Amino acid sequence: EAGDVVPPLDVTLSGKTQEYRWMVMGQENQILEVDIFPQKAITAETGGMLEMSAGVEMNTEARGGFMQSFKRMVTGQGIFLVQFSYPYDSGMGRVVFSTPYPSKIVPLDLDALGGSMICQKNAFLCGSSTVHIEPAYTKNFVSGIFGGEGFILQKLEGQGMAFVHAGGAIIQRHLQEGETIRVVTGSLVAFQPSVDFDVQRVQGLKNMFFSGEGLFLATLTGPGLVIIQSLPFDRLVSAISHRLPSSGGGAYVGGLGRSGSGSEEGGEEGEEEDR
Repeated sequence: EAGDVVPPLDVTLSGKTQEYRWMVMGQENQILEVDIFPQKAITAETGGMLEMSAGVEMNTEARGGFMQSFKRMVTGQGIFLVQFSYPYDSGMGRVVFSTPYPSKIVPLDLDALGGSMICQKNAFLCGSSTVHIEPAYTKNFVSGIFGGEGFILQKLEGQGMAFVHAGGAIIQRHLQEGETIRVVTGSLVAFQPSVDFDVQRVQGLKNMFFSGEGLFLATLTGPGLVIIQSLPFDRLVSAISHRLPSSGGGAYVGGLGRSGSGSEEGGEEGEEEDR
């Protein structure tokens, strides 16, 4: 029957390394499918695996010892990493990775990007075993407080591919020398170390308090690549929390528009009728 046929996910990005071939599939909520070559492996954040074939072996370890694990922890990742390997001499082993919340998957070819990228905390999903996670620090106190990314960022360095996750639509900007863009705080996904990251106060009292864009904007000055997300996870959580009922009792969560007043009024009328 036609109703039993499930259309395949759209393949939006794909590629191949010496260790595996990969495909990013899906639209708003993407997954990453990796086919591991014989005697090769891929390393992932804990909890990222969705499905794997029978021949794949999984090994969880605190790679690099205590200090390296501690560095990963302060960047928002877990102490442990999981290595998925295919130990056979022929065929391939399949692993499918998913993100911890609805988001896109962004592939980063570190070889083509100069060997490193600075990312938002907890961005890493998986990557080649030659990719290392290190902390990167904002250059001053103001950037750490008001930049929307915190004092500690995540630096991915090494060789091969790394895959990070981000929310909403993904925008890439290749900045020229001296070119500057201003970004809503919290919307940064990643940028090359050659890009200067700072914050700038919004000009004008009305803009500061009534524009809805906050008091500060993140400023990024080239040269280098900057990747931006349209829907950071914190913004998604905030939008959902503002539409939740303020008290318990199984109240109905109202319409999807900006105003939730209709559902609140409905709840009050119901209480009056119960009395």
